[in-house]
Amino acid sequence: MTKCINKTVVVCWWSGGITSAVACYLAIKLFGKENVRVIMIDTKNEHKDTYRFLKDCEKWYGVKIERIWNPKYDSIVDVWYKFQGMNFAFGAICSSELKRAVRKQWQKENNYDYQVFGYEFGKKEFNRASGMSLNYPDAKAIYPLLMYGYDKPDCIKFVEDAGIEIPVAYKLGLHNNNCLQTGCVQGGLSYWYLFSKINPWGYLIMGIIEHKISELKGKPVTINKDQSKAAKQSGMWNVFLLPNPNYPNHKCLFDMKGINKPPKPLIDCNGFCGINDLSEKSETENEIFRQDSTEYDNQQLSIF
Repeated sequence: MTKCINKTVVVCWWSGGITSAVACYLAIKLFGKENVRVIMIDTKNEHKDTYRFLKDCEKWYGVKIERIWNPKYDSIVDVWYKFQGMNFAFGAICSSELKRAVRKQWQKENNYDYQVFGYEFGKKEFNRASGMSLNYPDAKAIYPLLMYGYDKPDCIKFVEDAGIEIPVAYKLGLHNNNCLQTGCVQGGLSYWYLFSKINPWGYLIMGIIEHKISELKGKPVTINKDQSKAAKQSGMWNVFLLPNPNYPNHKCLFDMKGINKPPKPLIDCNGFCGINDLSEKSETENEIFRQDSTEYDNQQLSIF
């Protein structure tokens, strides 16, 4: 009589970034490709080179990378207009709607034993992994890069040693490969200064979007904030990408000092972008979580 052994199902979240790419590879080696599903939550806002990297990774893994997305939105801009904002205190609203909600819906509809996340080896990422495991135990998260002690430079070397060209974002001086069509709203001042050089037309468009959403909301809406004590005391902490004639007392990016420094390393967005899982959630974030679990429940994921 043959003994029946239940198959282990491991889902690996592939973000398009270098760390998630290596985390997926390590998971395949650990569990076997017959037990692994590699999935990209597609924002439809990625650089075309990301999809080249995806195909290269498929060949490397010997596993097809599935693509899923939120069918409620035609573009990331729709998210910003719906919520009349882009970068909230708890993180990027586009990450909540286009990544986290999709992952949570997938989790409801599928069976799995583990979910693989590409948190790299470092104090900040250890904290994020701790928060993830404590606050979302149903995710059954595992972290191959933490187990092997790989940071981002290690991952870049790992991919290059495999004969795969790294995503163009890293070659341009960026430290993540998220949403390069519009730029990442979690990037910070130095990131957006660099983005203005890399993609001046895209920078101009994003500046206009800030103005339009500000007009719609009736108060300043900006990606970046001035974190200085003086700005916080005056209430003039919004930093526009382009000067806004309706708010002449607010700075624009090029008024800020030190913006020409290399951007600080960013995480590769996996649906928890900018969120400190160990902190108490604000009412605004709780409202988004409620919308995730009500409006989205009856939506079917679009799967490629």
